[in-house]
Amino acid sequence: MAIKYKGDTAVLKDVVSVEEAEGLLEWIHNTPKVRIDMSKLIHIHTACLQVLMASKIKILSWPEDELLKMLLEQVLKRQGG
Repeated sequence: MAIKYKGDTAVLKDVVSVEEAEGLLEWIHNTPKVRIDMSKLIHIHTACLQVLMASKIKILSWPEDELLKMLLEQVLKRQGG
């Protein structure tokens, strides 16, 4: 799995696929004060990105890849994340 849930933090790493969108959504709905660590993220499926966009979540760390970081910051910061 590319998402590891640790208390109130989800760690997204490597390639986060469409199969993980439903689990991510459920976890976000059941977890108060959600935080996301994307430091090791390489790719995120648009379904998972839409879950993050719809959920006002706190980003602890952005991807190390500068292009991916720039794109995700633009999209998620507009949503309040």
